[in-house]
Amino acid sequence: MPQPKQAAAEKKEKKEEKKKEEAKEAPEAPKEAPEEHPADPKPQDKPDETPSLFLQKPGHILVECGKEVALEVQVDGSQLPTKPSIKWFKGKWLELGIKSGLRFQFKETFDKEKKVYTFELRIGKVVIGDRGDYRCEVASKEKSDTCTFNIDVEAPRTEESDNVLQAFKRTGDGKDKVAGELDFSGLLKKREVQVEERKKKKKDDEEDAFPPEIWELLKGVTKKSEYERIAFQYGITDLRGMLKRLKKAKVEVKKSAAFTRKLDPAYQVDKGNKIKLVVEISDPDLPIKWYKNGQEIKPSAKYIFENVGKKRILTINKCTLADDAAYECAVADEKLFTELFVKEPPVVITKGLDDHQVFVGDRVELEVEVSEEGAQVMWMKDGVELTRDMAFKYRFKKDGKKHYLIINEATLEDSGQYKIMTNGGQSEAELVVEEKQLEVLQDIADLTVKAAEQAEFKCEVSDEKVTGKWYKNGVEVRPSKRIHITHKGRFHKLVIEDVRPEDEADYTFIPDGFALSLSAKLNFLEIKVEYVPKQEPPKIHLDCLGKMAENTIVVVAGNKVRLDVPITGEPAPTVTWMKGDQPFTNTEGRAHIEVRPEESSFVIDSAERGDEDKYCITVTNPMGQDNAVLHIKVVDVPDPPEAVRITSVGEDWAILVWEPPKYDGGQPLTGYLMERKKKGSMRWMKLNFEAYKDTTYESTRMIEGVLYEMRVFAVNAIGVSQPSSNTKPFMPIAPTSEPTHLTLEDVTDTTATLKWRPPERLGAGGIDGYLVQYCLEGSDEWVPANTELVERCGFTVKGLPTGERIQFRVIGVNIAGQSTPATMGQPVTIREIVEQPKIRLPRQLRQTYIKKVGEQVNLLIPFQGKPRPKVTWTKDGRPLDPKEVSIRNSDLDTILFIRSAARHHSGPYQLSVQIENMEDKATIQICVVEKPGPPVSVLVKEVWGFNVLLEWEPPKDDGNSEITGYAIQKADKKTMEWFTVYEHNRLTRCTVSDLVMGNEYSFRVYSLNVCGLSEVPGVSKNTALIQKTGIIYKPLDYQEHDFRMAPRVLTPLVDRTVVAGYSTALNCAVRGHPKPKVIWMKNQVEIREDPKFLMKNSQGVLTLHIRKPSPFDGGTYSCLAINELGEALTECRLDVRVPQ
Repeated sequence: MPQPKQAAAEKKEKKEEKKKEEAKEAPEAPKEAPEEHPADPKPQDKPDETPSLFLQKPGHILVECGKEVALEVQVDGSQLPTKPSIKWFKGKWLELGIKSGLRFQFKETFDKEKKVYTFELRIGKVVIGDRGDYRCEVASKEKSDTCTFNIDVEAPRTEESDNVLQAFKRTGDGKDKVAGELDFSGLLKKREVQVEERKKKKKDDEEDAFPPEIWELLKGVTKKSEYERIAFQYGITDLRGMLKRLKKAKVEVKKSAAFTRKLDPAYQVDKGNKIKLVVEISDPDLPIKWYKNGQEIKPSAKYIFENVGKKRILTINKCTLADDAAYECAVADEKLFTELFVKEPPVVITKGLDDHQVFVGDRVELEVEVSEEGAQVMWMKDGVELTRDMAFKYRFKKDGKKHYLIINEATLEDSGQYKIMTNGGQSEAELVVEEKQLEVLQDIADLTVKAAEQAEFKCEVSDEKVTGKWYKNGVEVRPSKRIHITHKGRFHKLVIEDVRPEDEADYTFIPDGFALSLSAKLNFLEIKVEYVPKQEPPKIHLDCLGKMAENTIVVVAGNKVRLDVPITGEPAPTVTWMKGDQPFTNTEGRAHIEVRPEESSFVIDSAERGDEDKYCITVTNPMGQDNAVLHIKVVDVPDPPEAVRITSVGEDWAILVWEPPKYDGGQPLTGYLMERKKKGSMRWMKLNFEAYKDTTYESTRMIEGVLYEMRVFAVNAIGVSQPSSNTKPFMPIAPTSEPTHLTLEDVTDTTATLKWRPPERLGAGGIDGYLVQYCLEGSDEWVPANTELVERCGFTVKGLPTGERIQFRVIGVNIAGQSTPATMGQPVTIREIVEQPKIRLPRQLRQTYIKKVGEQVNLLIPFQGKPRPKVTWTKDGRPLDPKEVSIRNSDLDTILFIRSAARHHSGPYQLSVQIENMEDKATIQICVVEKPGPPVSVLVKEVWGFNVLLEWEPPKDDGNSEITGYAIQKADKKTMEWFTVYEHNRLTRCTVSDLVMGNEYSFRVYSLNVCGLSEVPGVSKNTALIQKTGIIYKPLDYQEHDFRMAPRVLTPLVDRTVVAGYSTALNCAVRGHPKPKVIWMKNQVEIREDPKFLMKNSQGVLTLHIRKPSPFDGGTYSCLAINELGEALTECRLDVRVPQ
């Protein structure tokens, strides 16, 4: 037991060491300041480096276990066009955003004046597992930046005082400090109790270093590779410490009594799919329960329980993000844990945007439908993102899978290309905003009415929503009992009942918001009737009446026609109406007759095209008759144009052609209106606002590769026709550019071979093939050389006239049509070019070509010459046998092929290439070799001492190759085990030394050539006995000892722990006779020919070398020795640890 003075001195020394450590750590604190408040860049900084987006970064942070820590970064918003996105990571890949909840909380703010974004990460109840390296990533449209920091977690501090001397209290209760005695015994006892409490607290901290769910996953791991995966997934950096604590926790491995098959540590499933969790229990009668995040799961359409034998299956249908949780399976007191990760599929656009064409002030609603509800989308206009900060202009709306971009009042600046983007696709459309243009379809007509009659002013404009006001001589007209103002659709009416003389005036209609006015005059007709009591013949009072009175009245289809015909005559005449040649007597219906005194009226409420005819009115009384003819001409909107079609397309344009309508509506056509839309869309976009005169129109500003449809309206003075039938869907695709690098590869008397490269620009239509055309010099007619498209970039034109000069060109073809032709720079003369024959013998054939018996001989020899030369092969002046040697000739090379070479195939082969009287020759020397025969006449010539002189003669058959040496072996007559004396001896004799006295030796010799050793050796005819000089051996007659014994382990294997990546070896010693067979095993599996392992046996010392082991090479290694008398086994444990 130490003395009190010594204990006090030790504590004082510890206190001083602690102060020194604090002093060393103190200077490190200011280093964090530059990270939080970056200073101005120094002159030596590189000016080319991109400025950091971070204004403030977290530095190294030390936090006490169980406390809360807050991390804050500030980002410079003046460098970013849009709001940045931020991600927090622990370790290399673990994203903390998926752990948002009670422990991990995220917060962000924005200072609009300073344009600074502030992002905060708050971690509550810090545990030991939270220590490690962290990373913060900030990304905007085109910029990104990263900062790293470290969090270190220390154990919680105890409440004991820093001053050790305060523990030395005196036992006295008095206030006098001198009084009392120091209780050193009690102090030491208290110190021992505190040490025990610290050890217990440290053990509890180690257990609480990781969340309990991680420990459950680690305890359920069966494969060592799963430890690294779990540590990587949960950001655990101290893998070695984790395994040490886990090894202590798993000292006693209890085999599950309830489960025979357990759950995997984790499962993954795509959102919307189903997954099955399967366990197998030992007793099918045991009750089982499933839990999700601690809550028991009840059977439903979502969760289905199945029992198949001893298997228990939980099926989760249509997985959503809410199913991403921890699951538990419990049987009695045993529980299994697992995690389910739901992977969200990419959001795709199922219904894209449509093009819109609106007027200034209209409401615009862009609609798109995506594959998932609540998906995140990004709206863009002309490549610039639209954010929530633009709510004064744009309104964003979500309705299930549909997303809307709403512009309440469109302006000219809103025109542009709008795009919506998801993580799985995008769609774009064009918005065109035009100024409002009001068109007058029907003007106000002057009226002349009589007293007490009705006056009706009527006009029609192109916009149904337009309102307006009526004026009388510049004064606004107010509705009353006698005056009615109506607005129905495009029609505006002013009706004056019981017309009076004061109603005669100029009436004007002015549409609201337009610099336009429509005027007409109301004439009041006063009729004075004087009674003349006399008879007079009937008379029809119409303008322009003569002997053959005819009048033509033009009426617009759909309008009301009223023909009031004044009639006079005494007595009152009888009126008869005729339509064409048929009498017309209807007094009711759409077309009818109204008869009143001194007037007959023919009324058509809504004129139709069939009402156009000649109408005749006849009046008769006793004094005579009168008649008049009226022609009613009904004018209408024209019929739709006919034969609307697309004649050609380009990269972003298309030519639209149509025929005029058969019926022009009775009025000359003033032009046409065109519209287009994307295929599948219901939104049509106008292409022109003023009438287009021609019947051919070029539509531009289209997107290449998108299907479109178009239609045409005919326009006359009455209005716009119904739309024509849609064109067939077409796609703007441009033809390719012209092929490149057109050259002449070869020419003969009747053919020309061309080659070229693909066009530089293919476009969305790609390339379908090529057309080759040629033209005789002096002619303009291009003749096609191929009827079908050529896909490759080369073609041979055949059947050409010999001696002519011909020009060639190549045209690329795709779905859009033909490209501009690529023409050769000058004409080609069709004539064979004579080229002297020449054999281009490969370098390896310029010396003897050696092959082994049975191998293939395949010689490819190129040559040149035009026209095609005649090729001849001979051997020793005689033609080759086609049954043994195959020859194949082409225009450029010849091939000699022997399927299986034999010795008789050796010799010189002559190749001749001849064109008319020109010839070139070459000789190829082929040598087919095989292994030689054995040496002959092997004799022991002389024996002296421990040496023997051995001689022999070369083999009779050298294998058609030079003998390069001999291999000599010896064998003792007792064992007849052969040992090599010389591996390569060039002479036909040798001296064998170091023989054992008293032994008798035999010798054998192998021949060696380029193919290897001979199959059979030459054995010596006599033997060599190494005699003992002066000693005669007399063998004793005794019983030979039995040395046989079963294998026995002399030195067993020893457990080892090695470092991964460093080679190691396992050693043991075994004795046995006969020599035992040795088998090495890993985890009871025999190690066979694996290059990682090398097994050696040296005089009973067995060694297993393991090359650069990894953690997967750890396990139980066994060495088994077996002979006919028994076997012996030794085992050891090999642990491979990974350096930290």
